[in-house]
Amino acid sequence: MPAVTKRILLLSAYDAASHKYWRQQLQQQLPEFNWTQLALPARHFNWRIRSNAMQWASQEYERLTQSHDLLLATSMVDLATLRGLIPDLAQIPSVLYFHENQFAYPAGQQRKENVEPRLVPLYSVMCAEQVVFNSAFNRSSCIEGALALSKRLPKALPTRLFEKLEASLVLPVPLVPPPELSAIHHQHENIASAGESAIGTAALEVVWNHRWEYDKGIGLLAEIVALVQTRGLPVRFHIVGQQFRDKPQGFSAIEVSLAQISEQSGIARGAFGYVKDREDYQRLLKNAHVVLSTADHDFQGLAVQEACLAGCQALVPDALVYPEYIPTHQRFAVYEDVQKTAIGAVDILETKIKQRQSGEPLPPPNLSAFWGEPALAPYRDLIKRLSL
Repeated sequence: MPAVTKRILLLSAYDAASHKYWRQQLQQQLPEFNWTQLALPARHFNWRIRSNAMQWASQEYERLTQSHDLLLATSMVDLATLRGLIPDLAQIPSVLYFHENQFAYPAGQQRKENVEPRLVPLYSVMCAEQVVFNSAFNRSSCIEGALALSKRLPKALPTRLFEKLEASLVLPVPLVPPPELSAIHHQHENIASAGESAIGTAALEVVWNHRWEYDKGIGLLAEIVALVQTRGLPVRFHIVGQQFRDKPQGFSAIEVSLAQISEQSGIARGAFGYVKDREDYQRLLKNAHVVLSTADHDFQGLAVQEACLAGCQALVPDALVYPEYIPTHQRFAVYEDVQKTAIGAVDILETKIKQRQSGEPLPPPNLSAFWGEPALAPYRDLIKRLSL
């Protein structure tokens, strides 16, 4: 008798780029399951996190009441309310997936002093059969944040909530390696091929490929660029990434500094702004030597990981999620003094320049645990264990 295909309902209530990447990769890389996916745009955060259950219940009732074996929801989904509005969903097992948590997320103007975005996911934790985080850092910071919140509330949060958080799993977003991954790694393992020797004195290509938002450390990025200019280092920066209507002001000053670096050094300017074409973006990553992060917040770091899979060595803060997969020598210390932090980062950049000029390779981190069967098998096991 042939095996019955498991039917999975996946809900993404605030479908930011990383959330979309996650759900698309699950569907593409786990084709043995029958997927139904519903997603809402990543706009109007406070409204979206509180209204998604009502919106889906009124607009997607028929699809939500179809037969499913498992419900997989992001932590932005108001799962408790949705299961109340659609009782059929309370009859199937549910998994709650945390891409991020609001406790460790730097507070923006719209989210400051608003406790509701922190409470809604906790209600969802209480009614989910299994809670999953994309990193150990995400998991630990959520538990610590919930404990701190509990102490400030009129009545402490229930013990059962923390028991479920402690019983949670860590399953990273599975990555898709480029087809030529093995060739890239082989290239970086060899010391100074003829081509590498020929360009040993050329600019170090550094890509910063994050969302242009306040939580990505724009102030630190500006300090690093300015210090590279002061030291006269042969670095070509590529400042790329997704942009939004409200762009941090610091990018204007960074663009001016990059123009001055180009004029002083004679090194042509790198890319600046969003790269729309996917092939052009992948080509940029493959041609870069170092991927730089200045983030104040990263719960997995997909942009960094994608660049590393394309062959980049990393230069990231010694904080957040990065110690989980980036080697020590590719991380810089973080201080309250931004200038002191920038000095440490640029010191490492200068070391990488000397390595490359002497013909030493700049190998990328080993991310083999984040793609292929090592990343997919735990998802497959979870689905088979919990589904009806």
